[in-house]
Amino acid sequence: MNFDFIGNEKVKNQLAGLIETGRLPHAIVIEGDEGLGKRTLAREITLSLFCRDSGEKPCRKCPQCSKVLKGIHPDVFEYSASGGARSFHVDVVREVREDVFVRPNEADYKVYILGNCQCMSESAQNAILKILEEPPSYAVFILTVDNKSALLETVLSRSVVISLEGVDAAQGAEYICDKLGDVEYSDALSAVTAWGGNIGKAIDSLGDGKLSKITELACTLSEALLAPNEYELLKACSVFERDRETLVASFSLLKTILRDAFVFSTGAGLMSGQNEQAKQLSSNLGKKKLLQLISACDRINEYALKNGNNAILITKACYELRRAQNR
Repeated sequence: MNFDFIGNEKVKNQLAGLIETGRLPHAIVIEGDEGLGKRTLAREITLSLFCRDSGEKPCRKCPQCSKVLKGIHPDVFEYSASGGARSFHVDVVREVREDVFVRPNEADYKVYILGNCQCMSESAQNAILKILEEPPSYAVFILTVDNKSALLETVLSRSVVISLEGVDAAQGAEYICDKLGDVEYSDALSAVTAWGGNIGKAIDSLGDGKLSKITELACTLSEALLAPNEYELLKACSVFERDRETLVASFSLLKTILRDAFVFSTGAGLMSGQNEQAKQLSSNLGKKKLLQLISACDRINEYALKNGNNAILITKACYELRRAQNR
């Protein structure tokens, strides 16, 4: 299967096996953070179902593929909510329900790509449930959602859930350089590293200057780790009071700087692009403390994804970093 989608090899192999054996379920939920490529993968699945070429699918050249790629195929229904709470209205689902029992115009399938389903109201989910329970044989529904927990259990029970993850940093950096052309590999690598393999967010940060801010914050944090008092660390973390997403990215990059510090003396390749910071940390902290700080960064980011109070999060971040240094 010729998916134009990097990373997530297990997911692609699973989908390829289902499509090639004709066992693709009628309802698929693709979950993952914004920027991981949920909509891209949904379109790749559609291309694979519609392609009429006799070779490896999708060919991207046959009339069916061309129409899907241009967004003009009559058997593809695509809708994405604006992103606000309950912005995916039941009226859209009613439109789908009216259309789904009209047989395909050209293809063997009718595909409904419904984006940002975390914005679906409960009434909209209950309405689509009625279609998922007894769909026509040619209908395929692909729902994208930030987290499957936003969907009713009854909807999930009638779907196959596919979870996307970030890609390998080096692989992502190569992809960005090929795609954008005018980006330095080191910048692309730093961006993908900072955003945990999320290519969409990495590309956005390269374009809007946010990568520079994240890099600066990660370096400030690394310097604060070497300060003799608590104040510098508290000061470095205070900027995250209203920006949790930047905190996660900054601590992801800090983790990579710490990893570089851990291997600095071995001459191994450095990934963060912050060689001077890695050198300073390597010179001043032992390997045991560096490992403990790397683990602390993981705990901080995990906590950031669960906790809703930024003030508590910042306190937790300072505590974890100081504890990792036995202070």
